[in-house]
Amino acid sequence: MGFFSFLGRVFFASLFILSAWQMFNEFDATGGPIAKELIPKLNVLRGNLSSKLGVAIPQLDVRQLIATIIFLKGVGGILFVFGSTFGSFLLLSHLALTTPILYDFYNYSPKRPEYSLLLNDFIQNIALFGALLFFIGMKNSIPRRQLRKKNPKPKTN
Repeated sequence: MGFFSFLGRVFFASLFILSAWQMFNEFDATGGPIAKELIPKLNVLRGNLSSKLGVAIPQLDVRQLIATIIFLKGVGGILFVFGSTFGSFLLLSHLALTTPILYDFYNYSPKRPEYSLLLNDFIQNIALFGALLFFIGMKNSIPRRQLRKKNPKPKTN
């Protein structure tokens, strides 16, 4: 059972680790190809939040955001492989941060083709989020091994 649990964690985390590795290799002075996709979506998010909250939202440095995403995916994935709850929290943070920004199906009409593609990816990330919550719940429900107190042997003289 232990081997299959480890193998499942490797397969699950490989999604994040390989993605982080690809983003790291493409990272450059402009932030890489992900920056071209992320900048317009962040501008739409800033505009929506500014209009709803009534305050100006400051501009985010996209390169810093991408570096944070790479860190969360990479380190979180590696720690998750070894069964770390902290690694799963890093992956949860990544999903909570990026899913509503990257997969903004709510900004499109249901009749547009982008809507169904973005909604599908959004739901897939929600499923990954749920799997991580399940892992944390299972990890916390397993009782820790308790040290057994050795009964002292009676001394015979």
